[in-house]
Amino acid sequence: MKIEIIASHEVTREWREYERTSSTVLSGYVLPIAKKYLNRLQDKLAQQGLKEAPYIMQSNGGITTIKDVKSNPITMVESGPASGIFGAIALGKVIDKKNLIVLDIGGTTAKCALVENGQVKITTNYKIEHSRTEAGYPIQTPVIDIVEIGNGGGSIAWIDKGGKMHVGPKSSGAMPGPAAYGRGGTNLTTTDANILTGRIHPDYFLGGEMQPDMDSIETAATPLCMELHGSKEDIAKGILRIANANMVNALKLISVNKGYDPRDFSLVVIGGGGAMHAADLAKELQIQEIIVPPHAGVFSAFGMLMSDIRRDYIRTNVLNIIESQKIVILETFKAMRLLALENFKADNYTEDVIQFTYYADLRYAGQEHYVKVILKDFSKNICLEDIIHNFHKEHKKQYSFELDSAVELVNFHLVAEVEVDKPDFPKLHITNKLVEDAIFDTREVDFDDLGKHSTPFYHREMLEPTMIIDGPAIIAEKATTTVVSPLYNVLIDAYGNLILHLKSSV
Repeated sequence: MKIEIIASHEVTREWREYERTSSTVLSGYVLPIAKKYLNRLQDKLAQQGLKEAPYIMQSNGGITTIKDVKSNPITMVESGPASGIFGAIALGKVIDKKNLIVLDIGGTTAKCALVENGQVKITTNYKIEHSRTEAGYPIQTPVIDIVEIGNGGGSIAWIDKGGKMHVGPKSSGAMPGPAAYGRGGTNLTTTDANILTGRIHPDYFLGGEMQPDMDSIETAATPLCMELHGSKEDIAKGILRIANANMVNALKLISVNKGYDPRDFSLVVIGGGGAMHAADLAKELQIQEIIVPPHAGVFSAFGMLMSDIRRDYIRTNVLNIIESQKIVILETFKAMRLLALENFKADNYTEDVIQFTYYADLRYAGQEHYVKVILKDFSKNICLEDIIHNFHKEHKKQYSFELDSAVELVNFHLVAEVEVDKPDFPKLHITNKLVEDAIFDTREVDFDDLGKHSTPFYHREMLEPTMIIDGPAIIAEKATTTVVSPLYNVLIDAYGNLILHLKSSV
């Protein structure tokens, strides 16, 4: 009998015994399953003629070798959302948008992250299965700083004992799925609500693979209608309001609550549900611009192609940021750099292709929490005054105050990356079609407080650069639908992105 063994120092070299134990147990728990899957994947790909072993996406936004992941599989825990966010960063570089709020709405959850000046924050203070009523499980592995809530297309609407309606976090999943699937789902979901308001065209439901089962939707809506004394259309609008309110709160957690003004950012929406809710969310947060990239429904898969090979090295050593400790700081980072070089050398990468970035987790002496600060030009010079100044600045941004206290370094954090070739964002060809040529139907759509409007439906694949669509409009494609409220105009840019602006700012 073969037994897998994993040690905590292989998972994390940060302090805090409980978090280290939790991380090691969780990584060990999934190790046999992950190892078996990855071995089978590697063997199958080799049989199909793939000469080199594939790289695997990690939750830190980078890719790494199968060997690395098999030794510590918990690094894959949020790899899906991470890839979508890095895809958005890559897109932002092409269209010159460096400040982004990225929202990924799928079937069961909505995830969001903030990108400032083309960079997203990485944290090791992360919990899985965490909610308002569940403590969750901490993992000390580098994860993109995201907020995740149980609100997606399959989120179930339900009424508590006090007669209040909620949406999520319970989900209908893929099987049986929303009532509209006609597979036995008995609960009304966010997807069903979007159908009832006319925001999803029946010919584009599930990419056109099926027609929504309206009888099942009627049956699922009946209990809610009876208890709340409203029509199914009113219930549907209520579901969307609650779902949007939940998502707005999540977006505030990664922006307003951390000292950022959402109005200074563009909202990039991906996933199957992102573009359906974006206009309502942006209106609430006063975000002026929404970006819906091509193939937004499967954008996370594309984002994996935009990631570099990345390894994070983190080590705890609490010390004061004072002149006498400068040599300790330098020597610690030097030892971490040598370890990184050794690991990359084993994979046939030479020092000249490796890029190093230095970070430090800093806090005021006596504090529990800390703030991650990038150490710019560290390889050339170490200026303790600059480090302390940047810490004060970041601390005030996140916590709204700064102190005249000693500053401590808690964790050393070294990021080693190797840049890989990436696909280009192709520009669309212009054939001089008219925007009206893309219209395939006109239907009444309920935009809630904005009223019901006769709304044209557009084939997204027929839209070309420089076209402008005046809302209201619904833009349909196989993996998602973009809802354009009457308040917005849409510009199709050179790369096929849908750029939504409030009409007052166009």
